[in-house]
Amino acid sequence: MVKAWRAKALMIAVLFTVCAIVLAFLDHSAEHIYRAWLLGTVLTFGFAVGGLALLMVQYVTGGKWGLLLRRPLEAMSRTLPLVIVYWLILGLSLKKLYLWAAISNPEEALKAGRITDAEAHAIAWKHAMLNPTSFWVVGAICFAIYAFYMTRLNSMSMQREKDTAANTPYWIKKFENISGFGILVYSLTMTACVIYWVMSLDVTWYSSIYGLLFLVGEGYTVLALSMITAISLSRAEPFKTILRGTEQYDMGKFMFAFVMLNIYLAFSQFLIIWSGNLPEEIVWYQNRIQGGWGVIITLDFMFHWLIPFSLLLSKDLKKNKKRLIRVAQWMVFAKAFDLFWLIEPNFRDAAKNLHFSWGILEYIAVPVVMVSLWVSYYCTQLMSRPLVQTNDPHLAEILEPEHAHA
Repeated sequence: MVKAWRAKALMIAVLFTVCAIVLAFLDHSAEHIYRAWLLGTVLTFGFAVGGLALLMVQYVTGGKWGLLLRRPLEAMSRTLPLVIVYWLILGLSLKKLYLWAAISNPEEALKAGRITDAEAHAIAWKHAMLNPTSFWVVGAICFAIYAFYMTRLNSMSMQREKDTAANTPYWIKKFENISGFGILVYSLTMTACVIYWVMSLDVTWYSSIYGLLFLVGEGYTVLALSMITAISLSRAEPFKTILRGTEQYDMGKFMFAFVMLNIYLAFSQFLIIWSGNLPEEIVWYQNRIQGGWGVIITLDFMFHWLIPFSLLLSKDLKKNKKRLIRVAQWMVFAKAFDLFWLIEPNFRDAAKNLHFSWGILEYIAVPVVMVSLWVSYYCTQLMSRPLVQTNDPHLAEILEPEHAHA
């Protein structure tokens, strides 16, 4: 079954690669390919590193849901090498995406009329952080840290599997110790990554809540992808037995919590900037509301929050596998749509100017190719280990019949 998913993902990747090439010829430009590549990199980064983070959260908090999702989360984390390749390709197009990389002398660029006073000041003031060397060094450090935690947690998981049940308390404590500090490190490094990759697209803008927005957004999409995996796997054993109605319902409530937290942080950022009403801050929202972008932000609110919120309120839906998997798929799409709204208006041709071009369709074609390749790699990793960790204190409880209480 998982092999069939992988084959289907590869076929989709080939099909949309052809579409991306055709769109580039029709648009007579590759500009939107770079932007769409950034979207795909951030989205797949969220799957891999967000899966690693949620894995660490599970080790710290415990709970039966970890027995369901531990193997899928481990498989997500092991897709990190592919995300690193995506990042390396992204780094080759720095001058195409980032003003601070394209402008080496802000004073000359200002005199030539290529940038504004605010941009010249920001580029000069932030040069110590926003420069190509720092981009590569910070990114390499962050990925080295993620690689360490990914390797360590995955190897320890297999060591625990081979150990006796009597040593379970030892392993629980060991996973707690490494994961607790790892969550803090993840929060800091992930914030650094999204500042370099997304926030710095507008060199004049800043937000103190930006990292948290992406942190919660990664939990939002990783939980959705985890539920897609778990419910799809429940067509056969062992997930057919261990994915009981109780655990499925609880995971639906977990998804609902992230939907709420996601809109809370997004609205908090808007409210803080709106109440401050500072010229250097409000332009970021004006670029994303005016000139037709009001339609996109309205759809983003509906897609990203209103629809999943309304659907996940239903108790019956959270107990229905087919409907819950549809909501989870919608949440992944909504996150990609939100990234489009965050990325595209940073560029001068799109700020306060939502317009159609063949190039803008690259935001569909390129991320679909990247995500499809990621899914195929994820399926390969998912097949490399047993789907259930048997040496777990919750195993006996989760294997009980639905009506029983361990």
